[in-house]
Amino acid sequence: MKYRSVFDIIGPVMIGPSSSHTAGAARIGRVARSLFGREPKWANISLYGSFAKTYKGHGTDVAIVGGLLDFDTDDVRIINAIDIAKERGIKLRFIEEDAITDHPNTARVIIGDDKGELELVGISIGGGKIEVIELNGFELKLSGNHPAILVVHNDRFGAIASVANVLAKYEINIGHMEVARKEAGKLALMTIEVDQNIEDKILHELEQLTNILKVTKIVD
Repeated sequence: MKYRSVFDIIGPVMIGPSSSHTAGAARIGRVARSLFGREPKWANISLYGSFAKTYKGHGTDVAIVGGLLDFDTDDVRIINAIDIAKERGIKLRFIEEDAITDHPNTARVIIGDDKGELELVGISIGGGKIEVIELNGFELKLSGNHPAILVVHNDRFGAIASVANVLAKYEINIGHMEVARKEAGKLALMTIEVDQNIEDKILHELEQLTNILKVTKIVD
């Protein structure tokens, strides 16, 4: 395995004990919170593989909840995240799953309130890094380590090109892009990781495009 920096080996600045089981878990929760756009009222958290076997000892449970509360990996409040969530009236449920997944550090996070809900599957790949591999039934590959936008759109000719043209107009460089759809001609999801944060005015312009339904920003 090749490493691009020392932080790929020792992990980020974080509340321990494990970069995979704690820092990575916190980032999974925080990406879910970012995509949901607000603090949830309830959370059902399913843990698979190594996560399911060791989550209490390694603090995976408090880390994911800390992320849902929008705490960063080095926020000391993560230690008491479950108690803080309960004080805020957030109902938590942890489920130890027996199913075998492609990656041992896998979590399915379903959060919601009276306005809606979100389902996300994330994996912790080491060194505090993660990948989001599923969002509301769409398969995707999102690292959570770079600024990104998610674009829900109708699966129509020209939708992808129109988004790319707006980003090019504002000199936004695309580092990684994927498109997922459940069925041809129905809803689709663009996952676009970029090299710089995108201003809200650009998001608004994207939402005005034909066949674009919703644009959500994830800030690194």
